[in-house]
Amino acid sequence: MLTEKLLKTIQPASINVIDSSIKKSDYIPIDLSKNNNDLLQFDVSSSSAWEKYINDYLKSNQKELAYGGYLETRNLYDRSSYFNTVSKENQRNIHIGLDLWCPANTNVLAAFNGVVHSFNNNTNFGDYGPTIILKHQIDNFSFYTLYGHLSINSLEKLAKGKEVKQGEVIAQLGTAEVNGDYAPHLHFQIIIDIEEKEGDYPGVCSLKDLDFYTKNTIDPKLVLGLD
Repeated sequence: MLTEKLLKTIQPASINVIDSSIKKSDYIPIDLSKNNNDLLQFDVSSSSAWEKYINDYLKSNQKELAYGGYLETRNLYDRSSYFNTVSKENQRNIHIGLDLWCPANTNVLAAFNGVVHSFNNNTNFGDYGPTIILKHQIDNFSFYTLYGHLSINSLEKLAKGKEVKQGEVIAQLGTAEVNGDYAPHLHFQIIIDIEEKEGDYPGVCSLKDLDFYTKNTIDPKLVLGLD
């Protein structure tokens, strides 16, 4: 299985997707699920209110980066018709990547050696904004990493097939104006089968599709040594 092979091959402590000058001892988990009553205290449809909440959380805990969200059910997506549907069964509100919350313009790093698979500016309200997908191979296994909510400049001078090295700066985090209207953060996702998608892949799914996406993604916390 790819998950087991990947975890045996890598050294999680040495893998970073955010500027490595931010030590992992300065990371802190954050709960943004529908069960967090703190989220009832501010307007969750406002990216500036989210940014204040995240910044206050980091300051009160004396940390630099907040992370979490893999398989977390969130009310955050209720604000966007891109995720909302008439049918509750098809409502997409389960997050299937890892969010790393820190300031705009922070450097984003390649998790592994690989090549640029595709990139796109996904401009739906609540979407990724600028997004890069890298393709990697370990022995005979191919897999993909997705980096969402980037700056516009991050897509400049990219080309499909361009080689990247583990730890190389590939992008910077975008502001709310360009990143889908969120507080600045990186959506990092590890995907086994990209399903012929280009520059985009679902980062939020419905309960109906959860079994498929649980099997087709890997919990990024395991790879980054955050568990």
